[in-house]
Amino acid sequence: MIRFECDYTTGAHPNILEALVNSNTEACPGYGVDRHCEHARAMLRELCLAPKAGVHFLVGGTQANTTVIAAALRPHQGVLCAETGHINAHESGAIESTGHKVLGLSAAEGKIDARQIDEYCQSHYDDVAWEHMVQPGMVYLSLPTELGTVYTLAELEEISAVCRRWKLPLFVDGARLACGLAASDITLPDLARLCDVFYLGGTKAGLLFGEAVVITSPTLNKDFRYLIKQRGGMLAKGRLLGVQFEAFLKNSLFLDIGKKEVAKAMRLRSAFEKKGYPLFVNSPTNQQFPILPNEALAALERDYSFEVWARVDPDHTAVRFCTSWSTTDQDVDALIEDIRRL
Repeated sequence: MIRFECDYTTGAHPNILEALVNSNTEACPGYGVDRHCEHARAMLRELCLAPKAGVHFLVGGTQANTTVIAAALRPHQGVLCAETGHINAHESGAIESTGHKVLGLSAAEGKIDARQIDEYCQSHYDDVAWEHMVQPGMVYLSLPTELGTVYTLAELEEISAVCRRWKLPLFVDGARLACGLAASDITLPDLARLCDVFYLGGTKAGLLFGEAVVITSPTLNKDFRYLIKQRGGMLAKGRLLGVQFEAFLKNSLFLDIGKKEVAKAMRLRSAFEKKGYPLFVNSPTNQQFPILPNEALAALERDYSFEVWARVDPDHTAVRFCTSWSTTDQDVDALIEDIRRL
């Protein structure tokens, strides 16, 4: 069985494992105050051109999302996001468990825009019952989105401007940011400049685990480590995160991984299109969503794992094929040949 259902089915990139092995017997202070974490923080600040940014390492994406959003919002506030956003669709009510409502907006191909945010905020305060409703207190985006789509730099700049006009912190979930950077015109310095907080995800890009949260807002960064600890995110062996991110950031390995994942996914996309299968969404990243006849889906399921995404009609199903750091050219070649034979 060749696995394409997600980008975290295997362990870690060889460079990451080598770094962990080489540092394995080194005794370090706990809780992320070791030299490896400090060095990785400095590396990420330099890449972001943000020397004063707070950088915090957490274990996983849901943990990062929950901790950041709970830190940013007051008790009466909610977070605006696409209705298909990860925090709204795939986190088991993690945000709501902190006492904050997710305020979903209609999303074309997984994206929201500046106009929607502006109109939502305006309608909230125009309503005579505004103080009886959940106040919009933050905006959440993901890059890429749940549907593999990406924001352009121009779109992000417009959203950032609206957020600042309404004094809403802007948070970008970067669980798959390596692919998002590889497939868009947005850079790490752009994110640091336009967002109050974002994170560079490692779990879905070749680390055993780990997300690096970058906070450019001094207000949000204040006491953030208390909240990491309170929510169970402060890893005792924190150096394991620092060591991995040192290797991940060295020579921009994260971007190399993202580019390779995207290149392999584009080969699969081309094969599906040549076969005449339409795409459920136009994704330029490592997630591809072809619409397959059900008999073709059944044939591919014999040798490949992938995710069923949506039933399009009684005879066709949209599915997701996801490439990863460990997807080989041989894996892609085999799938392309089987697509050709369908």
